[in-house]
Amino acid sequence: MQTVAVVVQDGAEPFGLGALVEVWGEAYHPEDDNPVFDFRICTPRPGRVRGRSDYDLVVDRGLEATQDADLVCIAPRYDLLDFDASVLDAVRAAHERGAIIYAACSAAFTLGEAGLLDGRECTTHWRFTDLLAARYPRARVRPDVLYCHDGTVLTGAGSAAGLDASLHLMRQTFGARVAATTARRIVVPPHRDGGQAQFIARQVVDVQAETLGAVLTWASENLAENLDVETLARQAHMSPRTFARRFRDETGTTPHSWVTAQRLALAEEMLERTDHTVDQIAAAVGFGNAATLRLHFTRVRGVSPQAYRRQFAC
Repeated sequence: MQTVAVVVQDGAEPFGLGALVEVWGEAYHPEDDNPVFDFRICTPRPGRVRGRSDYDLVVDRGLEATQDADLVCIAPRYDLLDFDASVLDAVRAAHERGAIIYAACSAAFTLGEAGLLDGRECTTHWRFTDLLAARYPRARVRPDVLYCHDGTVLTGAGSAAGLDASLHLMRQTFGARVAATTARRIVVPPHRDGGQAQFIARQVVDVQAETLGAVLTWASENLAENLDVETLARQAHMSPRTFARRFRDETGTTPHSWVTAQRLALAEEMLERTDHTVDQIAAAVGFGNAATLRLHFTRVRGVSPQAYRRQFAC
C-alpha cells in the first residue's frame, strides 16, 4: 500500500476527517521509521468544501486522485443520505480494480448506496445502524462492533472507532510494530478488537464497577498464567459472576476475549522481534502449545504465525 486518497464532501465531520489524516497522512519521522504514503484529499468539485462545525476546507484535488489509490477512504459527513453520483462511481471503480475501500462512521451509507455492502458484514455509528440495515437489507449490519473488515471493504463505527479501524488495517498490512508506533505517535491504545461493543455501559451509581484497571494490568503482565474468570475474579476480590458482569460493563468484551486479544498481540510482537520458536512463543503468551496458538492466530489474523513472521519479522 503506497497511495491513500480521502474523499471529503460538504458537511464533512472534522474529527472523522482528522482521524484519517492522523493515521495515513503523517510525514516521515526517524523515531519510528514507519511507511509514508502518497496521501491525497479530494472532492467531487475542487475548491471550497463546506464544513459543519464552523469551518470550511479548500480542496484542490478532484476525484481523479482516487483512480490509482491503493486505499480509498470516505470521510464521514453529517448529510449521510445526500449522495453524489460521481463519488458513487469513483468508489465502485476503485473497488472493481481491487483497491481497499474504507468508510468511516456515516460514510458507510455511501458504500451501501454504491452496492458495496451487499452480502458483507459492516457497521456504522450506533445511532444509524437500524437505518443502515433498513435501507440496505442485503448488508449484514453489525450494530455492536467497532469496525468490520470484510474482503476489501472496511467500515468503522463512531469517529473515535475510525482510529481503531485504521490501526487495524495498518496492523493487517504492515504488522503490529508499525501499528503500535503509529498508535504511540497519536497517543491512543495500539489495538482495540473490532468485536468490542461500540459504547461501554457504566453504572454511574456503582463506582466499584470502574476498579478493574489493576486487574487488567496484572493480567497483561502474567499472560503465561491461567487467566480464567475464577483466577481473575480472585485477583479482583469478587465472585466470578460479579467479575464477569463488571468486566463486560467496563471493557465492552468478555474476560476470555480480552485475554485472548492480549495474548495474540504479544505473540505478534514476539514473532516480529524474536527468533523464538512458535512453541516457545505459545508457552510465553499463555496458549500452552503451538497448535492452540496457530488455531487462535489463524482464526483472528487470517494467516498462520509462520506466515505472519515471514511477512513482518524485523
